[in-house]
Amino acid sequence: MKFEGIYTPAITPLTATGQIDTAAFAEVLEYLIESKVHGIIIGGSTGEYYAHTSQERIDLAAHAKEVIGNRVALIVGTGAIRTEDSVEYAKAARAIKADAILVGSPPYALPTEEENAIHALAVDKAADLPIMLYNYPGRMSVSMGNEYFKAVSASKNVVAIKESSGDMGQVHRLATQFPNIALSCGWDDQALEFFAWGARSWVCAGSNFVPREHVALYEACVIEKDFDKGRKIMAAFMPLMDYLEGGKFVQAIKAGCAFNGLRTGSVRAPLQPLTESENQALQTVITNLKRDVAQIVGGA
Repeated sequence: MKFEGIYTPAITPLTATGQIDTAAFAEVLEYLIESKVHGIIIGGSTGEYYAHTSQERIDLAAHAKEVIGNRVALIVGTGAIRTEDSVEYAKAARAIKADAILVGSPPYALPTEEENAIHALAVDKAADLPIMLYNYPGRMSVSMGNEYFKAVSASKNVVAIKESSGDMGQVHRLATQFPNIALSCGWDDQALEFFAWGARSWVCAGSNFVPREHVALYEACVIEKDFDKGRKIMAAFMPLMDYLEGGKFVQAIKAGCAFNGLRTGSVRAPLQPLTESENQALQTVITNLKRDVAQIVGGA
């Protein structure tokens, strides 16, 4: 499998009582498919996987496959503290015939690079599916490094990495030393730089509610190779990037989806929804972004 295009880590809508709203979830998936994203990730941070029970995660992935079918790629997250749990999520992904799995570092345990690689290879063995690695030291407290990449590269299934360290030096190392692992942007305000270094995909939470604008940046940089146009689109994106880094990331993503008429519900504790003033500020940012990107694309 080649990861190319925009991959959306889908939100998980909730009912008024805090249960997963499967009907609203299906509507979110249909909206993303209609918006021409290239793949959908279930069980990612934006989907609040950490606040779900194991059975909820397994059931949600199965429901996603039922809705999506083979229309776009389905990637299932396997993140967990225990390797045994990640293995079970990998087995469940294989059972529903997911297209790929997302494999990160176990949080809190602080594994060495060797231990982290053993974890990844155990998950790989359980699924035998294409793998997108997920390097996010900001949440996992450890970073994937050369020793790790050398070990996991032994598997033919390790084909891509969502690189979310924010360290451009890491991007340079991956591009030059591990070209067999395709780069995918996982740090939104560096998307332009990732594309310049050869990335052909972007895993972006904001594509839950402004998918066409994300696709526009991908197409400008990767398909058209027009980085002048790409810079203009990226400049239009920056106020949204800044807003999302303001400390209420998932809440803002769900609020953005609600602006589009999608049923999202709230967020699970310990998170709390945006305030009214925060909602208004986000809506202004989104309105301006859509207007500016439409002008750039229309005038190209």
